[in-house]
Amino acid sequence: MAWFGLAKIALQAGGKLYANRQRTKMAMSDARLMHAERMARGEEQYQGKLLEARQNDWKDEIVLGILTLPIIVLAWSVWTEDPEAMRKIEIFFEYFSNLPKWFTNLWIKTIFQKRWKC
Repeated sequence: MAWFGLAKIALQAGGKLYANRQRTKMAMSDARLMHAERMARGEEQYQGKLLEARQNDWKDEIVLGILTLPIIVLAWSVWTEDPEAMRKIEIFFEYFSNLPKWFTNLWIKTIFQKRWKC
């Protein structure tokens, strides 16, 4: 008998979630319609393609991968205890620390502006 009560509660919760999802879809549709009407009146500029372009932008992920790669290689060299890999990592970070300050500042600024739209 208790199972029927749980099933009833689960069905009610599922129905509520489905109804909320449908209301969300309707609200988003209404919002798109209102935005289109404002654009037709010249009150707003079209921004849909800008948002779509940002969602499909793989540059952020590529930059994040490039920045993560040295950390992965460093971890690999430590875990494998490969002396040659450790020596090369030390050389890499030594060269990296000797880069001109203007270059590293420019690199950091570019990453922050691209990733967080500062």
